[in-house]
Amino acid sequence: MNTSPVSRYEQLVAAGELRADPAQQTAARRLAQLRHELAAQTPNGFLGKLFGKAPPPPRGVYLWGGVGRGKSMLMDLFHETLAIAEKRRVHFHAFMLEVHSLLRDERQKERGDPIPSVAATIASNVRCLAFDEMVVNNSADAMIMSRLFRALIVDEGVTIVTTSNRPPADLYKDGLNREHFLPFIELIANRLDVIPLNGPVDYRLERLAGIDSWHTPLGDAATAQVREAFFRLTDYSPDDAQNVPSGQLDLGVGRELHVPRALKGVAVFSFSRLCRDARGASDYLAIARAYHSVIIVGIPVMGPDDRNEAARFVTLIDALYEYRVKLFVTAAEDPDRLYQSGDGSFEFERTVSRLMEMQSDEYMALGHGLADRNQA
Repeated sequence: MNTSPVSRYEQLVAAGELRADPAQQTAARRLAQLRHELAAQTPNGFLGKLFGKAPPPPRGVYLWGGVGRGKSMLMDLFHETLAIAEKRRVHFHAFMLEVHSLLRDERQKERGDPIPSVAATIASNVRCLAFDEMVVNNSADAMIMSRLFRALIVDEGVTIVTTSNRPPADLYKDGLNREHFLPFIELIANRLDVIPLNGPVDYRLERLAGIDSWHTPLGDAATAQVREAFFRLTDYSPDDAQNVPSGQLDLGVGRELHVPRALKGVAVFSFSRLCRDARGASDYLAIARAYHSVIIVGIPVMGPDDRNEAARFVTLIDALYEYRVKLFVTAAEDPDRLYQSGDGSFEFERTVSRLMEMQSDEYMALGHGLADRNQA
């Protein structure tokens, strides 16, 4: 394959599909260099490893930046043009589910430390492992990542390429027992080139042009609109909605929340799942930290008998607003008609104001996780 990430990027710019962006150009050049290094390196295979002759893997790449900055697009260009057979691309959440399954299998064999065997299994016939959306939301992942990735890179010679919404230092920020995760951050600094794509332009917003964020009344037309928003945010075909992957969000203290649809930092929930079940502020904050965009379907008009649901909805919107989460909904009515009578209906007016602001261009242009950055 003669094309490279740089030439493909320049073709897209020339065709008017992209606007030239210096940060993206820098990342494309680094990925093109890595593509050349991987293609030029001849793997020594088993004998090379046995006699200590296996060459060190090329340095990997860690691309980070806010939603819409072109991370997935650049990963697409790199993976499509990487002319080696021993490559794999996987969403990070799916990868960690696979890792935990392999660890369970190895522990049942009772052969000591399972990490080396799991790393060897993953590295089988893989020289370049590419991840979409590296994020660490639970202590189980954090506890094993440093040792696992050191085994993959140092022992198995795998080159890692990944995207993330956060810089390495902010991964698993304020997480439980984070000190055990710090060696992983050090490993990234030592073995991967960290490239920011964090300029002021959110290109994904341009793809949302013409799509409103609040859709009423409930029905097929509103559902079609939020499906289209999901597609534009994730590049996942709305015609294949039934096969969108689900997820599990760690809520702490041994609790998890099933996320019916979760992909590339976008989560889809029903109002019932979020507000009719008994949930608190910590649950909603976990959602707000984990996802840059949230789609809520089936928001009803609430009355005096729904005061608990209304109170939870207020807390949910406060969390999403605080973390600048992009919100898309299907609802029975406009915000000011959702809860007009009942306990807390007067206080609900602040939520109405926030819901209106969250539909504005100014709010949609804000980066995810602003509250985290303000507290740093």
